[in-house]
Amino acid sequence: MFCVAAAAAAEGKSCTAAEPVIQVPIFPGDADLIQFALNLEHMEAEFFLYGALGKGLDSIAPELVQGGPAPIGAKKANLDQQTRMIVEEFGYQEVGHLRAIKTTFGGFPRPQLDLSAKHFAKIVDDAFGYNLNPPFDPYANSLNYLLASYVIPYVGLVGYVGANPNLNGYVSKRLLAGLLAVESGQDAVIRALLYEQARNVVPPYKNHTVAEFTTKLSSLRNRLAGCGVKDEGLFVPSRYGAENKTRSNILSADENSVAYRRTPAEILRVVYGTGDEKKPGGFLPNGGGGSIAQGFLKPKVQSVV
Repeated sequence: MFCVAAAAAAEGKSCTAAEPVIQVPIFPGDADLIQFALNLEHMEAEFFLYGALGKGLDSIAPELVQGGPAPIGAKKANLDQQTRMIVEEFGYQEVGHLRAIKTTFGGFPRPQLDLSAKHFAKIVDDAFGYNLNPPFDPYANSLNYLLASYVIPYVGLVGYVGANPNLNGYVSKRLLAGLLAVESGQDAVIRALLYEQARNVVPPYKNHTVAEFTTKLSSLRNRLAGCGVKDEGLFVPSRYGAENKTRSNILSADENSVAYRRTPAEILRVVYGTGDEKKPGGFLPNGGGGSIAQGFLKPKVQSVV
């Protein structure tokens, strides 16, 4: 592959993209939208790096932390070799995402993250509507870790889709497209690995299958976000499947098989776990970083007439 690229260059073939129609690299306002994604990229980086390697950004890329607090409860997962390799790759990809965003748009310190088993257990309990016994542990084995991973990249994916129409600079759009492509790939890999085991029971929960876990988790995110169905499990009624013909739902998409989109407010309602973008909790117990997330936390100033 590298030889082919080198040969093309030697032959004088052009590898330059066409000039953008709007020749402004970054518009005012682009940075806020892209920086908002750092909350999710930090979360993904720490979860994947710790899960595969037992260490996170403080060891791998400390310059990206910018003095932010260490994540709560993150640790190495008990993974089989294949899953560990996939998760390690995901972790390093997230390091690249953080670097790309921060070098292009600037950023903020890593926010306080709660990646503890206790927090993931609460998410699963909320999804099922009762406390599972024993509590769900995302770090116990490969299947549990994949189910926990189901919770994370998809939120970033729909956030990038939602941000896209509000970006104007060609550098901003190019970076978002590249980030979205990889986030979508990660989500697809996770869903495919879970799909292979969809009808299997999740030990030790004798009555709950992998597919049911995904349906419950997706339904929880829809409830928290409060803006209709934008999240679907591995199986759906055929009226929601591709062209209303399939029950299998290996990729979550709308009636035209186009990715769903979410606003920053919707995303915060989900990752806070509170259903309220003004009430921090969940993965971001102290609230998200950046002007958009912080803007929701600032009290409105009442004008005096």
